[in-house]
Amino acid sequence: MNLAFLTEKLRKEFEDARALQRNRGQEQAEKIRTRMAQIDAAEHWAELKLLPGHHHELTADKSGLFACDLNGNYRLIYEPWPQPPPRREDGGLDGESVTGVRIHGVLDYHESKNKKPR
Repeated sequence: MNLAFLTEKLRKEFEDARALQRNRGQEQAEKIRTRMAQIDAAEHWAELKLLPGHHHELTADKSGLFACDLNGNYRLIYEPWPQPPPRREDGGLDGESVTGVRIHGVLDYHESKNKKPR
């Protein structure tokens, strides 16, 4: 799949293994690299749902975004890219037509104070 990043700063961090480990810690950095490799290797989003990491759509105030597990309550947050995402006739996301994602960052969305990924 094609990968894009919400910001240039995020792209630089995620593409630099040393910066990623320094900023996120070894365990989370390894999980991020694993999830990014999964995304990169997949042909479309529907494939990701079958892999470890629990790739899933978010709802409520994060509707339109996807997440996958990292460590603890932390999730890698991303969206289908480019926008708008392809839809099936019933209005649901056409996961087999989503061939790119844009990474938003990492978030513990279980804590109410965390509104935006970093």
